[in-house]
Amino acid sequence: MAGASATAANIRSAPDALAREAATFRLLNDFQRGFPLVEAPFAAVGDACGLTEDEVLAALRGWIESGVVSRVGAVFAPRRVGASALAALAAPVAELDKIAARVSAIPEVNHNYQREHAFNLWFVVTAATIERLCWIVADIERDTGCMVIVLPLEEEFHIDLGFDLAGGARPRARRRSPELPPLGERACGLGPLERRLITGLQAGLPLEPRPFAALARGAGFDETEAIALLGRWLDDGLIKRFGVVVRHHELGFRANAMCVWDVPDEQVAALGRLLAGEPAVTLCYRRTRVPPHWRYNLFCMIHGKSRDRVQALRDELAERLDLDRWPHAVLFSCRRFKQHGARYLTEAAA
Repeated sequence: MAGASATAANIRSAPDALAREAATFRLLNDFQRGFPLVEAPFAAVGDACGLTEDEVLAALRGWIESGVVSRVGAVFAPRRVGASALAALAAPVAELDKIAARVSAIPEVNHNYQREHAFNLWFVVTAATIERLCWIVADIERDTGCMVIVLPLEEEFHIDLGFDLAGGARPRARRRSPELPPLGERACGLGPLERRLITGLQAGLPLEPRPFAALARGAGFDETEAIALLGRWLDDGLIKRFGVVVRHHELGFRANAMCVWDVPDEQVAALGRLLAGEPAVTLCYRRTRVPPHWRYNLFCMIHGKSRDRVQALRDELAERLDLDRWPHAVLFSCRRFKQHGARYLTEAAA
């Protein structure tokens, strides 16, 4: 009888376990954007998913500890808060790990990858000002002895990097790319309190019941003011999305390729908008050429669960859009040295 009772209990608990799994999946998948800007957001998310506030916080803490989630917070629009650029260098193979560690140690470097190319180390630099960004690049060149090519963003077609874990396509708004401020311009004219709020937010929301209250205290706001300001930044496009920021590699998207083309300047915008509408494309933008070292101006990223799948998606897109009539290259990622949210403002800068 004891065995029968245990079996019955297991059968009764199975629907509960399935419901809990579905609820935690919704938390991870559905709240990569649209995170509620309210006093108790984790309780609101729990209500939407069928979880308690404590269960939401416990799940997020576990995902952050395991590396599945980077943070819960804001993804800022490029060049709206400060200066940013993709950069690359050609490291001698024997010194690659040492040089990668030197680059990763810089707080304003948020992504740092080895890729299959003569320029084998690719990283993103963000900074409060273009002057600071140039100083960081010069410092890397001096310390490593490697020339750095700097590729600023010229036009954004699609930058989001949210992942639909159910396998469907995220809806793409077909709208004109936002106009970027001039590269040398100090972005936004943020006041001291706003800069302190951004500085606190860069690492993500505190995982506690009233996270905006804690964030606001550190910046000199009250909770209501901080929530209202974040809402305005979302409406204005300073913040692109607010929610759970996942790491693609830990979610099984272990292959990614940076696909580039040298497209005539008068055609790049139209092609970029076509690429941006493709479900397989996770990022798409135009960047500055650096002749003679780098000839390509149209970039897109494709992520997938295998190299063969990513290559097939890339080739199908290129054939359908007739992209390979122009010079092109495919740079698969080999190793990830660093990946976290952008640090436009350090404590000193704030």
